[in-house]
Amino acid sequence: MKQVNYLFFKVLFAASLFLFVGSARLSAQQQESGSTVDKFKLQQKGRFYVTWGYNRSWYEKSDIHFNGQGHEFTLYDVKATDRPTKLSTKYISLANWSVPQFNFRVGYFLSDKYSVSIGWDHMKYVATDYQALRMTGRLDPTQVQDALMKTNMENMNALYAPNGVYNNTQVIMEPNNFLRYEHTDGFNFATVDLERHDKLWQYSKYDRLGVSLVSGLGTGVIVPRTDAHLFGSGANHYWNVAGWGVDAKVAAQVSLSKHFFLESNLKTGYVRMLNVHTTNYYNTDKAKQNVVFYENNWLIGYRF
Repeated sequence: MKQVNYLFFKVLFAASLFLFVGSARLSAQQQESGSTVDKFKLQQKGRFYVTWGYNRSWYEKSDIHFNGQGHEFTLYDVKATDRPTKLSTKYISLANWSVPQFNFRVGYFLSDKYSVSIGWDHMKYVATDYQALRMTGRLDPTQVQDALMKTNMENMNALYAPNGVYNNTQVIMEPNNFLRYEHTDGFNFATVDLERHDKLWQYSKYDRLGVSLVSGLGTGVIVPRTDAHLFGSGANHYWNVAGWGVDAKVAAQVSLSKHFFLESNLKTGYVRMLNVHTTNYYNTDKAKQNVVFYENNWLIGYRF
């Protein structure tokens, strides 16, 4: 399954590059052939657009490296899922609008084909509790002043590695005394995207109705709000810029009127997080993690 997912990632990334480069040649050929220009352009230079919607996300297994007072270790092949919220009218309110897994983006057409946009993908990442994992590293409770952390480290060593040295040792990710790890407020990816828009079809009797193919590449920063507890110490930490990432996407966009459109896209990306909060001791205790993700968005848009 992992090999299949990585193949999908490579194919989607290559397809996005192909659409960016290859479709430009097709457009030039169409212009040379004297094709007619529609009265209404589905995409037009100088216009802005806004999109809003919801997402589902999936994650490859990843390794997480923890470093801090009395501990340095890596957990291998950690499994995680998203945590979608059931749709409800209560999330329309300003107080709750950011609870579901949402997407927001604002863009500007540089030309009739290309646009640049900035956006916020609010995904959620939840490492599965009680999963069996391989662990390599060390735990030294004598270097820890926090009483609860020290006790939980001692108990873990007694259970798995009396000398405190772990060498590909199988452990259980128990959330109360060992590790709870999730980015649920959330796994936020803020990006700048360059997008290409190619018209596939436009209704001749009502030229506001049409279908376009959108492809794009983006890069940006990852801003998680991590709810993590390591050896009993932790919190729902505040947002922080934890790293960077890149993504690629392809989308089908349906124009409904002069201003409104619908869009569904498939996105894949790579995120490198270098500064994830894990305990109450921000200055010393951190985690690093690389994540490959897949995302499906359903959006409503407005152009002006």
